[in-house]
Amino acid sequence: MGLSFSTWRAGGYANAAVPRAADPATLQQSGGQTMGTTWSLRFDNPRMLPLAEVRAAVESALGRVVTQMSNWEPDSDISRFNRAPAGSRHVLPAEFAEVMRCADRWATASGGAIDPTIGPLAACWGFGPEAHESGLPSAQVLADARARVGWPRLAFDAADGSLLQPGGVALDLSGIAKGFAVDCGVEALRALGLADLLLEVGGELRGIGRRPGGQPWQVLVDGDPAVAQRVALADMAIATSGDRWHRRTHQGRNWSHTIDPRTGEPAAHALASVTVLHAECMQADALATVLTVLGPDEGFDFAQRHDIAALLVSRGDASPAVRATRAWPAPAGT
Repeated sequence: MGLSFSTWRAGGYANAAVPRAADPATLQQSGGQTMGTTWSLRFDNPRMLPLAEVRAAVESALGRVVTQMSNWEPDSDISRFNRAPAGSRHVLPAEFAEVMRCADRWATASGGAIDPTIGPLAACWGFGPEAHESGLPSAQVLADARARVGWPRLAFDAADGSLLQPGGVALDLSGIAKGFAVDCGVEALRALGLADLLLEVGGELRGIGRRPGGQPWQVLVDGDPAVAQRVALADMAIATSGDRWHRRTHQGRNWSHTIDPRTGEPAAHALASVTVLHAECMQADALATVLTVLGPDEGFDFAQRHDIAALLVSRGDASPAVRATRAWPAPAGT
């Protein structure tokens, strides 16, 4: 099991993983299972490193993220923190602390649209390893969960990477750790001397360098013909969040996995998906979550203020409504 709510999906990205006749022998691929989803890699291998060595480097990097930040692993660092007694302070492993710094930054900037303590609310609405399976939460259950949520209660010390467990706090980093795992995998591959690659974990991607022949790595954003756009990942990462892939239904109500920590309720607006480009996949993943919670208007304004490259797709009566921030790249050929 794993960190993420989302999996590789049709209509998310396409990274042309099928070899083409014109591809040189050095353009290789690998992949596997991780975090309850899959990972895939396309890379130029001019020194013809053994595929087993490349695969082991990626899986070791991803494994460290799981060991530290997977709620599905009872012995992970995050699970141990969630069980820790009230009043205890914990110095986090370096990678865990880095993710918390990112989460804390964007929680503060967005007024809590992303919140690493959202675990109890996610469970209320049927998501995560502690998911309640009884349908809609009662008002009392929801109130109890909301009382346990609030990232300022962690008293996070960014300098030494330590957290306070005030009692009853359950961290959930699903909205950011998968992107961080992509970054970790890229750094592990760079340590092997690989400089041109495209790595994907559960639909989040990061490309460095270029394909053999000098062309940038490209992905197709969204499979809907009305909004599909091919984007170059020239030393960039891309992440998408939205309400189309993981949903729950009970007694006529339908809701997505995107929970607004500020209200305790699933996000209820017309925004169907948000795609973010950033140099780091961790940042792209976190920001896609923030914008999805904020919604089509507040999210767009937030992205503009923070110069975020984002594509927001909202449901419309006849066709999707698409808004791109000024930092989003123009479509190829324009």
